[in-house]
Order: sequence, then C-alpha cells, then structure tokens
Amino acid sequence: MANKSSLIIIRTLLARLSLGAFCSGQALADELGLSRTAVANYIAQLQDLGLDIYSVKGRGYCLAHPITLLDAAEINTIEKNQRPPVLVHEITDSTNNQLLQRLGKDAKPELGTAIVAEAQTEGRGRRGRNWYSPFGTNLYFSMYWHLNHGLQAAMGLSLVVGIAIVRTLQAEYQITAKLKWPNDVYINQQKVAGVLVELAGQVDAVCDAIIGIGLNVTMPIEATKRIDQPFTTLAAHTSKSINRNQLVIALQTSLMEVLSEFCQHGFTPFVAEFNKVNQYQDKPIKVISSFEKIGVCRGVDKQGALLLDIDNRIEAIYGGEISVRGQD
Repeated sequence: MANKSSLIIIRTLLARLSLGAFCSGQALADELGLSRTAVANYIAQLQDLGLDIYSVKGRGYCLAHPITLLDAAEINTIEKNQRPPVLVHEITDSTNNQLLQRLGKDAKPELGTAIVAEAQTEGRGRRGRNWYSPFGTNLYFSMYWHLNHGLQAAMGLSLVVGIAIVRTLQAEYQITAKLKWPNDVYINQQKVAGVLVELAGQVDAVCDAIIGIGLNVTMPIEATKRIDQPFTTLAAHTSKSINRNQLVIALQTSLMEVLSEFCQHGFTPFVAEFNKVNQYQDKPIKVISSFEKIGVCRGVDKQGALLLDIDNRIEAIYGGEISVRGQD
C-alpha cells in the first residue's frame, strides 16, 4: 500500500487529471515540488493500477475519460444523520480486509458502516480468485453487518445482497439485471458484479458479516486482457451519468433495507423476488463441485438452496465450493 505522502501526491495528480484535459508534466512537477521524472513514475504507478492515462509529447498527460473521484465529504454529507459512515480509501489491499481488521479492535464498527476504495491491490472473489480492481473506474465496496442467530442464520445472505444490487441498478439507472446463484449479478448474460460474504462468529451466537461487492462501472482497455470471463459495465447499459458517490449511498441504503428484513424474517420473503430475476430460472444448468450434476434450475427455496430438477426429482444444492453454468 502507498504511504501517506504518496497518497497525497496521487490524489493531487488525479484532481488535475480528472476533468479529462491535458496537464503539462512540468506544471505538475512545479506544483508538487517534484522532478518531471518523479511525476512520470507516479503516472506509471497509476497506469499499473489500470487507469487509462495518455502521454503526448509537448502536451503532457491526459485521462482517456474524465472520472469523478470518490469523495468521503460528499458521501457523508448527504443524509448524514440517517446513515452509518462511509470510509474512502484511495488504494488498499481489499475493502473486506480493512473491515475485518476493524472487527479485531475494541469497538466494532457501527452497523452498516462501509468502506469503499478507488483501487484494490489484493481484491478477491469466491474461492480466493483475484478480482481485477483498476483505479477510479469501478466500485469496490464492503459493509459491516451482524446476525443475531449465528452462522446458521447466514443461509441466503449472499442472495439477498444480490437482490439489493438488482434493486439499486433498477432504481438508479433503470437497468434490468439478473442473479446467478449464489453470488453473481448479470446483465445480458455478462457479469457486472460479484458478492463475497465473509463471516466471523460461532454457530449459535452473534455472527459478524463483512459483505463485499465488486461492481463494474466502467473498465479500462487493459481489462480485456485481465478478465477471463464475459463481463460488462453499468456505463454500457445506461445513458445516465454515473456518479459513484451517489451509487455508494444508494447501495448502502438498499443493503440496509434488505438486511434488516432478512434478519427479522429470514430468506422466505425474498424467494419469489430472487426466482423472478434468476439468470437460469427453468433452464438447463450444470452444477460443478466435488460432483457434477446436470438438470433444470427450478429457482431457490426458503433457505436459499438451489433447486435442481434431475429427471423430475428436485434436489436442493447448498452453498460452498460450487460453480453453476448454463447448459445447452
């Protein structure tokens, strides 16, 4: 992770570049009290983090597309008295890790506290897979919650998180998204978001939950070389301007609404809604784990288990190291 002085320099560079106009290397060097070589090195670091920055001799540096940076002051000013805090990091290992570290301290975060970052150096998805986290283009979001009835109460948790994302995309951008059991969000059969829930606690005692979400807003050209599955972005499906600060607020609000209901009533109230937006509802699928099974997806049950129809016999598939794929 970058040190504090480096982060100040990076933030200043981004503030100058964020409008999309060319910035002279010498002017940046003078403002920051650095050599032009040092400025070039910082620009290279940002490029390594996935930011599309062009360098043109005689003109300087320019972002391929203007960006709106995450701004803690803007996020926390809106409805300040009604929402838990949102913490903004420029560059971090992973937002989930940062919240997990806070759980180890004397005072736990306020329920609903969120951390967002411009870039992650160790972003991850399910089964420890790397989550490509380029700078300033997407949303890397983690929120703290707890379950009063222990780990067993987490059944269906990742599914209701997916429902919160689908609701947010529909309300904010009129984008119709689908859910792939147990933790992916799709638009037109391409992945736009993933969910990683990490739990800390006991089977029958209060359980802490860190809810991590990676949401593609835009993507640098480099992404096509780094992501090994079909993906899409919000920007590809809406003509509306996407302000990530407003998106953070909308997502936090939606998550708190669904999680409050989930903690009171379990997954039962969400079954019909999930099945309505199920990517593979009534379609042939292959379920892969230590076993491999082929059948027709019949949605989920009140515990959040995937219902697989194999020769007119319904089998419930529960979470774990499981992959679900469409089957021709």
